[in-house]
Amino acid sequence: MTATVYYDKDADKTRLDGKRVGIMGYGSQGHAHALNLRDNGVDVVVGLQAASKSREKAEAEGLRVTSAAEVAKESDVIMVLVPDTVQGALYKEAIEPSIDSSKTLMFAHGFNIHYKEIVPPPDVDVSMIAPKAPGHRMREVFVGGSGVPSLVAIHQDPSGNALANALAYGWGVGSMRAGIVATTFKEETETDLFGEQTVLCGGVTSLVKNAFEILVEAGYQPEIAYFEVFHEMKLIVDLMYEGGLTYMRYSISDTAEWGDYMAGKKVIGPESRAAMKTILARIQDGSFAKEWVEEDARGRPNMKAARERESTQQLETVGARLREMMPCVDDKKPS
Repeated sequence: MTATVYYDKDADKTRLDGKRVGIMGYGSQGHAHALNLRDNGVDVVVGLQAASKSREKAEAEGLRVTSAAEVAKESDVIMVLVPDTVQGALYKEAIEPSIDSSKTLMFAHGFNIHYKEIVPPPDVDVSMIAPKAPGHRMREVFVGGSGVPSLVAIHQDPSGNALANALAYGWGVGSMRAGIVATTFKEETETDLFGEQTVLCGGVTSLVKNAFEILVEAGYQPEIAYFEVFHEMKLIVDLMYEGGLTYMRYSISDTAEWGDYMAGKKVIGPESRAAMKTILARIQDGSFAKEWVEEDARGRPNMKAARERESTQQLETVGARLREMMPCVDDKKPS
């Protein structure tokens, strides 16, 4: 089955004419959406709390900033770009009192709609444009004249125009330049969480940590272990990003390619596949979402403990020291 992909020719940008788009939040995604829309001539207003540290940044860019409740009241399109765990409360307090059939409610991730943390009225269009890149990259590429791909999904379409309006929004943020792939809220949410947990974040970090620890326990220098299982990861991922697995294997040594074929399936074998299926099942049945919402409501004690524990492990301390020695690496730290 081939996915449906939309490009510039499929967008009716005039659907944004005379419309005000309210951006809830001004973080990684929020700033990129707001600025890209603004640069494409769209009337944009940003919703932030009075004490938000982002208020000054948004205003410095010439954007009008007001309360979330005021943004919901005056906007035709409301794009929710605050963290998942905040969206439910934001909707109840600021959006729900003003939402009606004249407005479109939009998201960049399906979590709260799919798991019913937010249940909009049935007469309201609910759609999603989910850029497949961090906000800073989305903005950088847009300024350079291109765009990042996005996903589009429709949850509710009482007007009959939800898709056309969502594609116009996708044009506004620059994604029609690269292509927008059709999906559903369910598919986007479940595959996004699965990818994060099994590969992009959970899988990669656990693979690297275990490999590092095995080498150190076997008597190898931590610095050498760091270079071999961590530092060079970017080189391999960049090759995969540029040309897929085939191009990566073409670019590495024959010895490395043979090791890939022989050892990879032993590291990620039947046991790992079974674990991935269990993780997917917990995402599909809502167990993970329930656990995460409850963890957040308790003040995130387990997450804070894990963050502290992980930040002080040997892999991190050795890596920080080595990155300071390498002028080619811009060593970044959480702000």
